[in-house]
Amino acid sequence: MLSLQDSRRYFLYHPATDMRKSFDGLSGLVGQQMNLNVLAGDIFIFINKRRNQVKLLCWDKDGLCVYHKRLEKGTFELPASSNASALTLTALQLRLILEGIQLQSVKQRPRFKLSA
Repeated sequence: MLSLQDSRRYFLYHPATDMRKSFDGLSGLVGQQMNLNVLAGDIFIFINKRRNQVKLLCWDKDGLCVYHKRLEKGTFELPASSNASALTLTALQLRLILEGIQLQSVKQRPRFKLSA
């Protein structure tokens, strides 16, 4: 069971990813292309060119985990981005992407946010 917690950070690797990559290949993308530490406890999101598959890579106390989802119909929506190779998402945004909800049609009401 995949648990998406608000206390974690979520990074979307924006270029299309070869879904044949697994633990080592995805870890290499995190370190070399995203300039992030795969062991930091963050979740890294990779989507293929056709946008019908997604892989999540995360460190879980004593080892790496890869979650892979393939859609039988439809595609995953990518959020609009700049030219950066990595986008920061919230747990809610990732849940919406995985559930197939259009991010542009979602309107969030203002809430207080404690800045760290």
